[in-house]
Amino acid sequence: MQDRIALVTGSTSGIGFETALGLARHGFRVGLVGRDVARTRAAVERIRSSVPGARVDAFTADLSAQAEVRRLAREVRALYPRLDVLVNNAGAIFDRHALTPDGIERTWALDHLAYVLLSLDLLDLLKASAPSRIVNVASAAHTRGRIRFDDLGHARRFSAMAVYSQAKLGNVLFTAALARRLAGTGVTVNALHPGVIASGFAGDTGGWFGLGWRLIRPFMRTPVDGARTSLHVATASDLDGVTGRYFARSRPKATSRRAADLDLQERVWLLSLDQLGLPQTAA
Repeated sequence: MQDRIALVTGSTSGIGFETALGLARHGFRVGLVGRDVARTRAAVERIRSSVPGARVDAFTADLSAQAEVRRLAREVRALYPRLDVLVNNAGAIFDRHALTPDGIERTWALDHLAYVLLSLDLLDLLKASAPSRIVNVASAAHTRGRIRFDDLGHARRFSAMAVYSQAKLGNVLFTAALARRLAGTGVTVNALHPGVIASGFAGDTGGWFGLGWRLIRPFMRTPVDGARTSLHVATASDLDGVTGRYFARSRPKATSRRAADLDLQERVWLLSLDQLGLPQTAA
């Protein structure tokens, strides 16, 4: 795998960092994407010191902003001659309602739309590198998710867990819709639940949710454990050609009934493209 290249978003800490580290150990050249320049460069150096000879690159972008996602994709295409694995991992949970510069609720923008936009902006590179893989880090929280088409930003009654679950359902719906469109291209796309992990993803959350998260954090699984399923879906040879599936603990698992709803998959696909200003023929 010395000539293979992977890109991992949200990779300065937690599951994303351990996924990037694991890919470097598998021999991939790895691109790390983070919001902060210093933290991203520090993560790159940590991997280089842990994996002598590793080829690691730093990219910085705020993935909640569509212009930043597009800029990132341009930089990736300019630097890399191929892309074998894209791991959409970046995400967060927020305790207050806020809009991005694009006028979209930030949980949906970061945890869902960024997956869609980056995957589609890098799709030509992934197709040219086939067989290649898109790995979407979702969550078992998708089973509690509902897509509120009439109030997608939950502006009328905001709940951190409700908007997060909605975005994670969006990930699984998007995975299935994209997998159908990529049939026969050699590009597979799968989603996964990493487990309930002691990471920093809720680090900026206050209120009762933030307090509860901090209280149970010592009892959660480690980021190393959380990265195992991401690495399995990204690298396992027995998953060659496997697409449109959902994994937990490195095994296929059934999604919620909503996530398996073909009509809902297509509605969210079209909604996402509309929010991103993309044509319906984007894939």
